[in-house]
Amino acid sequence: MSVYQWFVFFLLVQIIHFLGTWKLYESAGRKRWEAAIPVYNAIVLMKIIGRPTWWTVLLFIPIINLIVFPVIWVETLRSFGKRSGLDTFLGIITFGLYIYYINYTQKLNYNADRSLSPENKTADTISSLLFAVIVATVVHTYFIQPYTIPTSSLEKSLLVGDFLFVSKMNYGARVPMTTVAFPMVHDSIPLTKSKSYLIWPQLPYMRLPGIQNIDRTDIVVFNWPVDTVYRFFDTSKRRAYKPVDKKSNYVKRCLGIPGDSLSIKDGMIYIDGKLLQMPERAKPQFSYKVALDGKTPIDFESIFKDLDVTDPAGFIDQTKRDTLFLSALTEAGAERLKNTPGITSVIRQIAKDADNTIFPHINKWNRDNFGPIYIPEKGKTVALTTETLPFYKAIITDYEMNEDGKKNDLKVTGNEIRLNGAVVKTYTFKQNYYWMMGDNRHNSEDSRYWGFVPENHIVGKPIFIWLSIDPNGKGLEKVRWDRVFTTVSGEGQPQSYFKLFLLGLVIFFVGEYFWKKRKEAKN
Repeated sequence: MSVYQWFVFFLLVQIIHFLGTWKLYESAGRKRWEAAIPVYNAIVLMKIIGRPTWWTVLLFIPIINLIVFPVIWVETLRSFGKRSGLDTFLGIITFGLYIYYINYTQKLNYNADRSLSPENKTADTISSLLFAVIVATVVHTYFIQPYTIPTSSLEKSLLVGDFLFVSKMNYGARVPMTTVAFPMVHDSIPLTKSKSYLIWPQLPYMRLPGIQNIDRTDIVVFNWPVDTVYRFFDTSKRRAYKPVDKKSNYVKRCLGIPGDSLSIKDGMIYIDGKLLQMPERAKPQFSYKVALDGKTPIDFESIFKDLDVTDPAGFIDQTKRDTLFLSALTEAGAERLKNTPGITSVIRQIAKDADNTIFPHINKWNRDNFGPIYIPEKGKTVALTTETLPFYKAIITDYEMNEDGKKNDLKVTGNEIRLNGAVVKTYTFKQNYYWMMGDNRHNSEDSRYWGFVPENHIVGKPIFIWLSIDPNGKGLEKVRWDRVFTTVSGEGQPQSYFKLFLLGLVIFFVGEYFWKKRKEAKN
């Protein structure tokens, strides 16, 4: 929905509210017109039902308001003596329209001094659960979101089995675009194959102010622009079309920011012609071929454990067993292998031939030799020709809308490009874009394969590993204790703060024990 459509929808809701409640307002000693003034009518209603004024804010927070509205309907009914289970059921099942029936057909007896305490243990439990869900949803949506690393694309920086806290505040929390959805779940309801959301209505993209911009080499969580993860879609199609904020979550390292000219030469990243310096914690990996002399015995199991080789490795020819292929190895690991007796050469595998699976799918580049390519910046204009169109087609048709808030109509006839009916030779970007790649360069599906990540797809910044589970470990060895309570970014190698956390817990509980003892002694 466009801004204009949302404005019309908002006014319609105000009219519906006024027509269904004006007699209730009068019965509560308020003026009839107070039920008709947007926002103010909600503030007055909170006073009528005896709830805090700040509850009004909750009515305008997507997802949260889905929980709050039923509460308001029930509270309104109870303020006018409708406290039975049937009244509560009808108020909720009719989406509040039962209040119309009360407003026009029943004698209204407003109870300004009604008790706001739950009537029984069940009601108290439900009230506590609703409050907990609201608080958790606010934190999850606007502050911190838990996330699990599912793949090895950032291996050595983030491992499979790492449990992260992702900050929404660093880059600015994105206001949910999908307005009707289950709280605190992503695109599907747990243990089912059912969607957790309704596609309509959708809010326009909005983001709260952040405390920093995305920098080169930042690790970023984002919604995968060309989502192909199926849970409840027709799997005969390549794409799974979901709202932006319900696309699958990905985590990669940002290597190109808006305005950059990015290129890849023999696997190395260059920005504006200069080699991009990676942070100390980043350990890019490539695939290697390792040649053996066939005479010297080599304990590969010990070597791989020492080098922390986690991706597949094996002989290219099991009969000859003279060449080993490692799908992922750091540069330091490669140097170590070169100095191992019995190994004659360690050669990094560099793609040379053009690969049509590489963006923009024109048989021009490959995963190791790519670009230069311009990373689009908001407000910048580029020439639009049949040669440049493949780079920006997805931006124009999938990621950006026309002035009416609808998808752009792009047509190409020969060398003529028409956008929404008009011949165009340039295009001006409406948002920023980023280039995301994995450190595990030969085992990562990233921007090299599907292109730019739009700004409105950015979710947040991983800041903390609170738990790390080795999927191949056993018992307590499954827990990577050296990674528990470590930061994701920062200078130097990660340091675990788990012992400090445990010490803090001990101090807290001991302090609480003696504080209670002292309080009891005084009494």
